[in-house]
Amino acid sequence: MKPKLFIYVCFIVESQLVLAQSSVKNTNEYLNQVPPGLVPKVFAPGLVSLNDQLEFGSVFSKDGRDFFYAIDVHGKAETRVMKLVNQKWTSSEQILVGEKYSYNDPFLSPDETKLYFISDRAMDGTGEKKDYDIWYIQRTGLKWSAPINAGKAINTEKNEYYVSFSQKGDLYFSSNRGTKEKGYDIYRSTLSQGIFQQAIALKETVNTQYYEADVFVAWDESYLIFCADRPEGYGKGDLYISFKGENGTWTQAKNLGKAINTSGHELCPFVTRDGKYLFYSSNNDIYWVSMDVLKKQN
Repeated sequence: MKPKLFIYVCFIVESQLVLAQSSVKNTNEYLNQVPPGLVPKVFAPGLVSLNDQLEFGSVFSKDGRDFFYAIDVHGKAETRVMKLVNQKWTSSEQILVGEKYSYNDPFLSPDETKLYFISDRAMDGTGEKKDYDIWYIQRTGLKWSAPINAGKAINTEKNEYYVSFSQKGDLYFSSNRGTKEKGYDIYRSTLSQGIFQQAIALKETVNTQYYEADVFVAWDESYLIFCADRPEGYGKGDLYISFKGENGTWTQAKNLGKAINTSGHELCPFVTRDGKYLFYSSNNDIYWVSMDVLKKQN
């Protein structure tokens, strides 16, 4: 039988090890950045958000160990990734880049085996640029497949922009397939037996005669955050929020106000899987802010 003192010492050592591991984990979260409060701050300045660079959509994996984001390089978008390996973040690595096509606004599928994005690439991957479609690459181990078009239930001869998923696998995106003046509405394609169904536009509480795009849907589909350009807005494009009502319909969308929106353009919203932080692009940089800033919106 082990002496009580030995057991006690082991307990202390193990406890300290757990605390140390927890501390390391917390230290390495979100690229080692100090979390924001109720005031939005630039995310990873000098590392991700650079003064001479335009950043677009971004997304963290569920475990926070992969960070995907898109940037503009000489007028063409490319998607990059940073990874947490052995408690250290790797340098930015190109994951989707081409000589003439853009690869923008990455978003992971619910099971994180696919990375979705938008691109103006030709269907055969060699022809002239076309309208923007939604595509994805499939992950097998540490490798990704060649780009795969998401299909006719989602894509049309017009532009399809931005992607987000609910827990059930339903896909939300925007498209200018309509006939409005500015042309973009938000659509939803339900997933049934592994197949995306024909996309349907959301109702007038979300879509209007103006511009609605770049939609993020909550994991439980309790709310939507999206970009809209409306007369009452603060700038070129603002972030709005709509909640799922008890009857399953979306409530009238509300502007997120001056706490988030500026005279510039706010777009590409993403909320981390733990529900703690809202990421979005503004004035050429990626910003993040505590989700507590949105609690008064409901």
